[in-house]
Amino acid sequence: MTTENEAPVRSAFLERLIANAIRFRWAVLVVVALLCAIGVWAFQRLPIDATPDITNVQVQINSEAAGFSPLEAEQRVTFPVETAIAGVPGLQYTRSISRYGLSQVTAVFEDGTSIYFARQLLNERLQSTRDQLPEGVTPEL
Repeated sequence: MTTENEAPVRSAFLERLIANAIRFRWAVLVVVALLCAIGVWAFQRLPIDATPDITNVQVQINSEAAGFSPLEAEQRVTFPVETAIAGVPGLQYTRSISRYGLSQVTAVFEDGTSIYFARQLLNERLQSTRDQLPEGVTPEL
């Protein structure tokens, strides 16, 4: 709430501000132009993506198992691959699909995990599993 004495003080302040802005209009114009230039400069350097990356870190392991039924692909290819990657650091969960002649295992990692680090870890684990897989089946990242 304003008192009766504050209203004339505010009015006088605004009148002086407007009068000085009119009297020094070139200075006001230069300050406004400078602020606009700084705003344009700052806007061009904003580190904002139009569509930020909201996907999680995923690595897919595809294995062609020619001639295998979905059940055989699950038992002979998918299960050994899932077992091999089960203890990888940063792994949140895995999901898999086994179809005729195809096994696909998706490994989902925690946010902040480097995709290259995750691929390297999985590749190391898969190297030790290759002798457990049927002949001719090679998992690919």
